[in-house]
Amino acid sequence: MSRILMIVTAADSLTLADGSAHPTGFWAEELVVAHRTLSAAGHEVVVATPGGRRAPVDPGSLDVAVVGDAGKVDEFAAYLSDIEAVLEQPADLSTLDATQFDAVVLPGGHGPMADLAGDPAVGAALIAADDAGRVVAPFCHGPAALLSATRWNGEFAFAGRRLTVFTNEEETSGGLGVNAPWFVADALAERGAVVESAAPWSSHVVRDGNLVSGQNPQSSDAVAAAVLELLAA
Repeated sequence: MSRILMIVTAADSLTLADGSAHPTGFWAEELVVAHRTLSAAGHEVVVATPGGRRAPVDPGSLDVAVVGDAGKVDEFAAYLSDIEAVLEQPADLSTLDATQFDAVVLPGGHGPMADLAGDPAVGAALIAADDAGRVVAPFCHGPAALLSATRWNGEFAFAGRRLTVFTNEEETSGGLGVNAPWFVADALAERGAVVESAAPWSSHVVRDGNLVSGQNPQSSDAVAAAVLELLAA
């Protein structure tokens, strides 16, 4: 059995380009698929947030009009209810040693743009895990958290690494649109990451050594499968 650290946003609001507040949190499908798949495989999954604050679900990710499938919404809501205690009282990330875990998984939702992208504890955990060769697996907007991984000398820890992330086209066509405060794909590319994208809304995973990333919610199953494969190896 492996131990997996799941770093989840604690942000329930994101300031948009026009200055308005947008309700946010983690994306239900992404957290549910990753948590359920990894737990069902027999691994221990520890959910942690900055400061140990409650992990909120993005209300849009449980909206049938957004998800497009009432059965899936019910499925995701039921699983979140089952792990409600974990989400209400997650571990405080700053108290954990990421090298004591075999993998670090970061589901998305727009929440990571609000907190994980600039949190020192997140950056320290990601740098420690990556340097130790642990699996690092962010997906959808989860790769925003990688932006926090700046070394003492100002170097971006994931510069030169191949990865994928929610694309600008996906953001403008089915995300926050023109009101997005910034684009995660652009921010990562500007820091030196090599961003590789596939067709919008298609399952797409990029593996670069111990770094596994997924493009969007549709990639959730493939990301979980890739993490399991690396853990088995």
